[in-house]
Amino acid sequence: MSTLTPQQLVAAQQAGLETLFGLTNKAFEGFEKLVVLNLQIGKATLAENQEILTKALSVSNPSELFALPASLSRPVAEKVAAYGRQVHEIVSGVQSGFSAAATTQVQQFQRDAQGFVENLTKNAPAGSESAVAAWNSAFSAANATYESANKAAKQFVSTVSAVQ
Repeated sequence: MSTLTPQQLVAAQQAGLETLFGLTNKAFEGFEKLVVLNLQIGKATLAENQEILTKALSVSNPSELFALPASLSRPVAEKVAAYGRQVHEIVSGVQSGFSAAATTQVQQFQRDAQGFVENLTKNAPAGSESAVAAWNSAFSAANATYESANKAAKQFVSTVSAVQ
């Protein structure tokens, strides 16, 4: 049975660190987008509040003052909905990046595990066929479980996205 060389271990650790830093960068990019969005919303809200206050101070009779909030409620609702959509887009983008990275890692793990099982099968001593068959069975069951869970998660995400 072959063993991992120090170079293979270092390469695996380096790949893991690259993945970690890549995901961390994606998370910070998403956070940065949310901060920029919130700053834009804060500036716009400040300007709108100034405009509302100016309008409120310039009304000539009380009925105009009481009509002012009603005229503003629809634009506010539209802005809240637009803000929600933008936040959803940012979070979905980060989530899809994480999902793609996770899928790549799982696929690499599956290839590595399959190689391990094949190597185990080739180099197994005589009389260990039942143990090798158990490994193959466990590996196949794990793959089937992953595929089923992955399919269910994708269906859930598409259903949730469709509702929004």
